[in-house]
Amino acid sequence: MSQIQLTPAQRKEHRSEAHHLDPVVMVGGDGLTAAVKKEADAALNAHGLIKIRVFSDDRATREAMFQTLADELGAAPIQHIGKLLVLWRPMPEREKTVDEDRMPGPRDFKVLKYSKRGGQRPEVKTLRVLGNQRLTSGGQVKRSKPKQISIKKRSQT
Repeated sequence: MSQIQLTPAQRKEHRSEAHHLDPVVMVGGDGLTAAVKKEADAALNAHGLIKIRVFSDDRATREAMFQTLADELGAAPIQHIGKLLVLWRPMPEREKTVDEDRMPGPRDFKVLKYSKRGGQRPEVKTLRVLGNQRLTSGGQVKRSKPKQISIKKRSQT
């Protein structure tokens, strides 16, 4: 893969975005191994913009690592300052999972409450059900899981 070419303005923008980031990949004494490349690739897929810390004292070695990573991972070299390397690659489009289609927040249900006397109309009630609750067949709202109580609170009661 070839590395991405950026304009100086784009590079400057990515440098400013990377300023507050912590290094997510560390290159130790073994140098640039396959495991390091794999981790850097995974971090680029997850974050897009990453910092890599190299524990080598030789500047030429760090510069060679920087270019090698950029070439092999198809990323843009943003900055090499001291022992920190900053790389950027556009994040791939993620496939939607089933959970992303769910609507967040409470849901409202209309429930018919029939009167015990036969001649009256049923009463229509709107019940709000939260994410941790369920609606029973009788129209009651119940928690789906019992609330967790700590051991200390259980011993106090």
